[in-house]
This record gives sequence, structure tokens and C-alpha cells, in this order.
Amino acid sequence: MEWNPTALADELTGKLAMYSGGEREEIISAARWAMGLHHNQKRASGEPYIIHPLHVALILIDLKLDHMSIIAALLHDVIEDTNVTKKDIRNEFGKDVELLVDGVTKISEIKAKSKTIQEAETIRKMLFAMVKDIRVILIKLADKLHNMRTLEYLDKDKQKKNAQECLDIYAPLAGRLGISRIKDELEDISLKFLNPMVYEHIKKFVSEKKTERADYLEKVKRAILGAAGKEGIEIDVKARAKHFYSIYYKMKKHSKQIQEIYDLLGLRILCRTQAECYTLLGIVHTLWMPISGRFKDYIAMPKANRYQSLHTTVMCYEGKMIEIQIRTFEMDHTAENGIAAHWLYKKGFSKEHVRIEDLAIINKLKTWNSRAQLASTEFLEEIKSELLKDTIYVFTPKGDIIELPKDATAIDFAYHIHTEVGNHCVNAKADGHIIPLRKPLTNAQVIEVQTNPNFHPHINWLKYAKTSRARSKIKHWLNMNDPDQMLILSQQEKKKEQAQEKHVNKKEKAPSKTRTTYMNLNKIGVVIQNEKNIMVRFALCCKAVLGDEIVGYVSRGRGIIVHKKSCPNLKYIKDIEERLVDVAWETIMPKSTGRYRIRAKTETDLFSEIEQAIRKLKGNLIEGHLEKTYEDSIMGIFTIEMENHGELRKVIKSLQGIPSIISIQRIQG
Repeated sequence: MEWNPTALADELTGKLAMYSGGEREEIISAARWAMGLHHNQKRASGEPYIIHPLHVALILIDLKLDHMSIIAALLHDVIEDTNVTKKDIRNEFGKDVELLVDGVTKISEIKAKSKTIQEAETIRKMLFAMVKDIRVILIKLADKLHNMRTLEYLDKDKQKKNAQECLDIYAPLAGRLGISRIKDELEDISLKFLNPMVYEHIKKFVSEKKTERADYLEKVKRAILGAAGKEGIEIDVKARAKHFYSIYYKMKKHSKQIQEIYDLLGLRILCRTQAECYTLLGIVHTLWMPISGRFKDYIAMPKANRYQSLHTTVMCYEGKMIEIQIRTFEMDHTAENGIAAHWLYKKGFSKEHVRIEDLAIINKLKTWNSRAQLASTEFLEEIKSELLKDTIYVFTPKGDIIELPKDATAIDFAYHIHTEVGNHCVNAKADGHIIPLRKPLTNAQVIEVQTNPNFHPHINWLKYAKTSRARSKIKHWLNMNDPDQMLILSQQEKKKEQAQEKHVNKKEKAPSKTRTTYMNLNKIGVVIQNEKNIMVRFALCCKAVLGDEIVGYVSRGRGIIVHKKSCPNLKYIKDIEERLVDVAWETIMPKSTGRYRIRAKTETDLFSEIEQAIRKLKGNLIEGHLEKTYEDSIMGIFTIEMENHGELRKVIKSLQGIPSIISIQRIQG
């Protein structure tokens, strides 16, 4: 780490060649002013405080932002940490710099009774600041990046909190703005502090195999250069190292060991024109056989963050698969720097060259800005699940393009088309084939929704709707037509909010005994007054599981809802005594079963990972429960079904590939 402010200031001065003489003088003046204002202030690391704003400015210079952004970066903490006022900044450097510094300061100043609400309000204010001037967010991202680079000087609780916040908010935000260089580094640092064992394991493996893979890629590179040269195409070929978090994510997603991830390194081919990209794709596919289903054309259909490239995976020398990306030099610059690559305020670019308003994330924020009545915690959940996730593009039968968050369903699509289409959708077709309304859509599908006036929303749709628009429309319909179910939902949400606030404000670190359960309803059901095969729904408020004492509640027009007998929400339902029916558990005899005990790191999506690993062996997860026993560990027991007893032996090996699982053993009997 560079602790010498003078040396850093000299480095900053040496990087200012792209700015005009007057702009350079203003930046240097701001640096000197900031050094004086932060004199004698120290960071948690013990280094002079001025080191931080200097590093933030250097990050933004590398992104080639305008000189006002660099000045604002140098001064972004002076209002909060010194006696300087907004008026002082305006007098020294003008109104634009004042507004930028004020925007960053306001994001940091938010205080609230609850830490959860304070976090949500901070994120809300930060995102809406983008609508006014996106430079505020770029300064904030650079500020966050340097703070993460020095995270080791904070205590462990703060390290984990900051790392998780980066994974949830700042890294995805950098991704949505197309700034992969910041996104990748934030993800890697976060992984280092959240899961240091996995981080070091990946780091060691990548380091050990680096020379071997480099020699292999050099052979592939020579073949591509030779073939392109014969066609008269001038190219540059670079080795592309996957960053550690992307390797970890792939291991987790596919339940694989690191040895099974074939594309730790890949190749990127850079050329001059879009036409050459497609010619080079043909050359690569002539040299090696392409792998079916692994080609993606982000040139014809760019990502929402303006990313463009061709991706293909080929079976290369020695039967090894390798991913190759093909793009122009300009596309590569955009992929690294995102919106900053076509900076609106940059000298030499007209306002028409790129409009911030054309970014999908900005348009979504504008529509959300009018929904100020949203509770802070609800807003935070929505931006995590919708705004900051990757997006997909699907088509209407008429060819119109619709952007939806990744994992969006036909329910989201239907409500995007029109409220009444959503309220009466029966089923959907993807590329002409009928799909369940709850099934996640995939990129480039043609989606058609069929409606029926006699059909209407039910509360379970809220499990599958990913967009805020769809969820709000479903809730509105239920409020107007099925208040009983909405009462239960509101009670559940209220309890959830109270539990979150107690958790955040709790000072002692006593072990949590929160229990998460899972049931495969194809294998476990209920009998209602000795009748089988009756459609029921399980109440979301009490989440009855096999073995709980249960009752059935006959709702108005919604079928039978199963609750625990002890569910506190039952007393809020009108005429509850007259509408209760006897229900009992029914289990469907499985083929061959095994029960397993696991210990794992805290992982919110562990059941889905276990289920995915078992399905690879053509098995089923029948039921299970996870219980948090102390801060960084959970214990669980679950039952699985396989085709035959012999297949059960393969289960442990498959589950050991899940990164969050620490240990696993079979329970006999």
C-alpha cells in the first residue's frame, strides 16, 4: 500500500495528460486544498487520510472521467470530515463540483433509528442520485472500491458486513453500468473476506496451473493468428483470466469441483470492425468444432449495460473445451469501462453521442422514483431482486423486445404487457411450447400468454413474480378480491420486519435457532376428511411441515389453505371456526431413500443447491430442515430418493462439490 501522499500526488499529476492545461491546474489545486483540509486526519489503517481521496481520484482518472469528477473525488469527504461548506466549494471550483460533492455527501449522511432502514435509505438515495447525475455514483463506486482494498484494517464483523453489501449492491451496480473492471475486483475482495478458505483454494489452484494453461493457450493463439492472417484480418489475441469470484460462482451454480471448470482461462480476439467479428467466428469454427448451445451473440443483441461481444465454446486440442470471445477494440473498451467509455461530459463528444437516459437502469429508476410510498426495506429487497440482477430479452409474437430481470417468469411478462393480461393469464408458450407460468424465461424466447376471463391471480403467484410491477398488481387484485389471504400476508410481512429489526439491533451474539424447512409436494401431501387428490395450498405464514399438527381452512374461492394448528394468524380470519376442516399428512412411498446430516456455512440458497446436485443423479429431495446453530454455521438433515439403492453411494461425492458444505454423513436406519 502506498502511504506517501506526496508520491501519490505525483502519480496523479503524471496521469493528467489527457486534460487541458487549465483543467490540470484545477485538479492539482483541488489536491493541494484537500491535503491541507485533511491534515493530521488518519484512517483505520493508520495511514494519512488524504491517501483515500487521492486513490479515489486515480481510479476515476483510469476510467477517463471529466476533470470535474476528479476534483469532486478529491473533495468528496471534506463536507463531512472538515469545516468546509458547500458554498466554499462553489467559490473555489464552481457549481458543478459543489453539486457532485454534495450528492456523494448526502448518500453518506443518512441516519435512521434502524440500521436496516438506514441501509435501505442510503441505497435508495444513491440510486436516485444517478437520475440527476450519474457521476455521483461513479465517484461512490470508486470510493467503495478503495475502501474495500483496505478492508483488512477493520474488525471481522465490519469486514463481512461490507463484503456482503458489495456483493448485494455495489458489484451488481457496477455490472449494470458495464464497468467490469470495478465489478470484478469488488467481487474478488468480497469473496476473500466472506469465504477465505475457498478464495485461497481457488487462488492456489489457478496459480499452480497457470504455466500449463498459458502454454496451451499460446498454441491456440498461434493457430488463430495464422488463420486470420491468411484472410488479411489484423487482430490481437489476449489470454482472458477468469476472476476468482466467477470461478466460485460457477462451482456453486453447477455443483462442481474446481478441477471440473474447464474455462478458467480463455481467449479474447480483438479486431477492427463488426463484420470482421463474424468472419473470425467462422474461422474459429473452421479450426475447431463448436459446442452446441454455447454460442451467444451479444453484438446483434447487446446486454442492457451496452456490452457487445461474440461468445463461443469449441472443442480444441487434446479434446479440451475453451471459451473464445470475439469483439472489436471499441467493444472491448466499453466492456471494461461501461458507461464511462462513452462519457457524456468528455471533451470531443456531443450530447447526442451517448445519452445517459438510454440506459435501462436509469429508465427503471425514473419509474421507481414516483413510488416514494414504498417502505425502505421493501424497496431494498426489490432493487436486490430486480434492478441489480442480470436481465434477459424476450420477444412478443409481433417481434417487440421486452427486457425482464433474469429468472423472470411468464407472470412478469404478462403484467408487463397489460394489467388485465396478467390478471387473467392461464398459461404461456415459449417458442410455441406450453410452459408453466412459474417457469423462468430464458434469453431470446418468443413468449405468448393465453388468458381466460374466469381465471385470476392467487397468492402463490407472489413466489414466482420477480418484477415489482407484477408483484404490486397481484397484491392490488388480492386486496380488492381476496382480503383474507392479504391479511395473512400482511401479518407475515409485519412479523418479518419485526424480526429483521430485532436481529439488527441485537447486541449479544447468541446462537440463532432459525429453522428453514423444505418439502417436495410431489412426494408429500395431505388427506382432507379421508379424501385424497384434493388441491390444497400451504399458508406462507406458518409453513407447516411433515409432522406438524395441521388444520385446513376453506377460503372464499381460493380452495383449502393448510395452517399449523398453532398458527397465530388463524384468529384474525373471520368465521374461522365455521370454515375449518380436518386434514392429515399423506406420504407417497418412495423408491430408495437415504437420510443425511450436513454442516455448512450459512447459505440462504442451500436447499436449491442440494436439490440441483441430487437431480444430476436423477434423484429427488423429499424433505429436510436447516437450523442455524451459531454465527457462521448451520446444521441440517434431509431425505432423498433415488432410483435404486446403489445410486445412493454417489450422493455424498456429488454434495461435497457444493462449496458451502463443510461436512456430510449418511444417517443409518
